[in-house]
Amino acid sequence: METMIINQQAKVNYGRELQKVITTVAKATAKMMKIPVRSEVSILLLDNKHIRELNHLYRGQNRSTDVLAFAMNELGENEPEYDSSAEGNVLGDIVISLEQALRQSQDYGHSLEREVGFLVAHGMLHLLGFDHDNDAGEKVMREWQEKILQSVGLER
Repeated sequence: METMIINQQAKVNYGRELQKVITTVAKATAKMMKIPVRSEVSILLLDNKHIRELNHLYRGQNRSTDVLAFAMNELGENEPEYDSSAEGNVLGDIVISLEQALRQSQDYGHSLEREVGFLVAHGMLHLLGFDHDNDAGEKVMREWQEKILQSVGLER
């Protein structure tokens, strides 16, 4: 799977280690979820100010957040459904605030790499139609996120 990463923030040091984490977690998620190899995802790295603007524009929430996901395979506005049969499939865009990820990694007492890995896995699952708007959905997402992170050595 092709993972395109665009870093448009300067508040958190972004280097090869974070790049490797992002691509590794995206590929691990693709493999576990049986996404076709010729699929693509783009990941945009922002600071809190800019992710807040997107969160306000697209979700009506005037606050920063850690991750946003914009799926390309949504069949209906409220019911995303992933079609894995398409070749050259563009999954969508994941937007991550590295500033927020750093803050959360410090709050949770783990590495920035683990937090970014978690946010990539979380965003990928959203692109595939998973959601956490109820207890059952949240449980399923948590289980998948932990499996993905364990598979790449980013467990707690």
